[in-house]
Amino acid sequence: MIKIERRISKFRVDKPADAAVKAAEERKADVAELRKDGGKVIWMHEKLERPEVLIGSTYKIKTPVSDHAIYVTINDLILNEGTEHEQRRPFEVFINSKNLDHYQWIVALTRIISAVFRKGGDVTFLVDELKAVFDPRGGYWQPGGKFMPSIIAELGYVIEKHLQTIGLIAIPEMDPHRVKMVAEKRQEYEARNKQQDAFSRGHYPEGAQLCAKCSTAAVIMMDGCMTCLSCGDSKCG
Repeated sequence: MIKIERRISKFRVDKPADAAVKAAEERKADVAELRKDGGKVIWMHEKLERPEVLIGSTYKIKTPVSDHAIYVTINDLILNEGTEHEQRRPFEVFINSKNLDHYQWIVALTRIISAVFRKGGDVTFLVDELKAVFDPRGGYWQPGGKFMPSIIAELGYVIEKHLQTIGLIAIPEMDPHRVKMVAEKRQEYEARNKQQDAFSRGHYPEGAQLCAKCSTAAVIMMDGCMTCLSCGDSKCG
C-alpha cells in the first residue's frame, strides 16, 4: 500500500501496448549502449572487410528470350555470429551467363548491387527499383504463368526471394478468409473447366472402336464388317 500525501492533478493508465513500446525502447537503448562501450554489436557498413568464407545461394534464371540461362549468386555475411544480435546480410552478388550480349550491363549490375549491399542500411529498395524496369520489346511469360516485364525485373524477384529467405523482407501472407475464398473459387473453376473424356461427346454410336486410320472412335460392325463412320475405312475393303 502506498500513501499519497499530495493532491492528484492528473493520472494515466498503463496499457499492454505502452509496456511493449517501452520494452522496445529499452532494447534500443541497450544496443546503443553496447555500441558506445566497445562496438560489441557489429552493424553493416561499407568499411566492413570481406571475410575469407561467405555463405551463398545460387539462383537460375531461364527466360524464353535467351538460349542460355543466367545464374545469380548472392553471398551473405553473418553479423554478430553466436550472439542474440546475429543477423545475415547480403554482401555481394555475381551474375554469370554464356550469353555475352549482356556482358556490359551484367558487370555494371554486379558492381552497383554489391556496393549497395556493402553500404548497409535498408537495401530492400533495390527490389522495387529492379522490378519496375520494363523491356521496350515486351516481356515474357514464365512457365508458371507469371508475366515478367524484363530480365532485370526477374533479377529483382530473385533478390526479393533471397531477402525473404534471410529474413530482411517479410513474406506476404493472405488472411484465412481470403485463402478459403481463393480455394473455393479454384475448385469451382476446375470443376467447370474439367477436361471431358475425348469420347464422351462423340457424334458416333456408343461403344464405337478406335479407327487405326483416322484415330477416331467411329468403327462399328456394319453388314458383317468393321467399318469406320468417319473416314469409311473397312476391313472388307
